[in-house]
Amino acid sequence: MNRVVWISVVLMLVALTGCNTMQGFGRDVEKVGAEIEEAANR
Repeated sequence: MNRVVWISVVLMLVALTGCNTMQGFGRDVEKVGAEIEEAANR
């Protein structure tokens, strides 16, 4: 039983870390897109 709980906690932490990483990646892509758009408008 203890092993199942431990594995569940580890998987949950990995999933949360992945979400945060993807969110940060999305912000980076959005920033690059905004800079490209700004450069095109010059």
